[in-house]
Amino acid sequence: MQIETSRVFSYRLPLKAEWHSAQGDFSTRSGCLLCLETDTGLRGWGDCASLTGDAAPDALSQWHKDLPGLDLAQARRHLEQSTLAPAARCAVDTALADLAAQQAGLPLACWLNPQAALNVQCNAALGALDETAAARAAAALAEGFTVLKLKVGLAGVAQELAWLRQLADALPAGILLRLDANQAWSEGDAQRFIAGLDGLPVEMLEEPLARPDLPRLAALQQRTAIALALDESLPGLDPAQVCASRAVRRLVLKPALLGGLYACMDWARQAQATQGMACVATTTLDCAVGTLAAAHLAAALGNGLHHGLATSAWLARDVGRAPPVSGGIMRLGTQPGLGFEPDWDELS
Repeated sequence: MQIETSRVFSYRLPLKAEWHSAQGDFSTRSGCLLCLETDTGLRGWGDCASLTGDAAPDALSQWHKDLPGLDLAQARRHLEQSTLAPAARCAVDTALADLAAQQAGLPLACWLNPQAALNVQCNAALGALDETAAARAAAALAEGFTVLKLKVGLAGVAQELAWLRQLADALPAGILLRLDANQAWSEGDAQRFIAGLDGLPVEMLEEPLARPDLPRLAALQQRTAIALALDESLPGLDPAQVCASRAVRRLVLKPALLGGLYACMDWARQAQATQGMACVATTTLDCAVGTLAAAHLAAALGNGLHHGLATSAWLARDVGRAPPVSGGIMRLGTQPGLGFEPDWDELS
């Protein structure tokens, strides 16, 4: 099977509300989709969408022209030898994996892991913690979510702890919180925040340190039973070193950030072999293609954790249909490959 044509489509999708985090704010998601068509009539899709404003889409728009005429193995080797940015690598990696899974007649998750289950538990993505968080949490609970994620690090430590206590008082028993600081704090502020979480139903805290070196993270992790997690720090770190250090108990895997599904599965295999460490797959507020890729990754991890996939509701429009979420569970289809059907009106 050879790649016959390769096309890139741009998109720009407005959000229903502005997204706030310690890394910055945005109100649209822009990127491009890679579509690879084979001489057997299969079509594979991948998403290139960076949050860092790099030139990944522009680079992909040129690089993809080398792919027609190559078989999947040749295209994979060409990708491995490239210097594409992670978001562009993710698009090519996902499209090739989509084609390979279709060729095998398997959903992408089952191609990655034959034991994958196609129903994945999700946390709700509530956005930034503020005085309105309780209302958003109540809406998520009504939809069946039991794990709620909030962005922190935008207000002072004392104010955010006060909001969290108010929120926790309103939550039913058994509901858990996940918090993401996006590298907002000094070591002292992180220590004060973590100490203030005592008695609150917080399951995980992502990226608490502005300078997240492994020894300082390990010292923080030793101070709390809450699972600390690395996310945007991972691209600059070595998987073997991170796992050997056991500095944190969770790794947040984002295909767009790490360069695709293959890279994420490598991180996951090394984490799985490390006692006390687990992985969570999440989107980066992706379009339907990126969400599908992260969802198949989550299913392939097969660890029973809640994953950060229920983000499509933040988009006012999409490039196609994202997997449905009901009762806090995302259900992937049984069709081979990624399972993406485009809305051609959104692509240019």
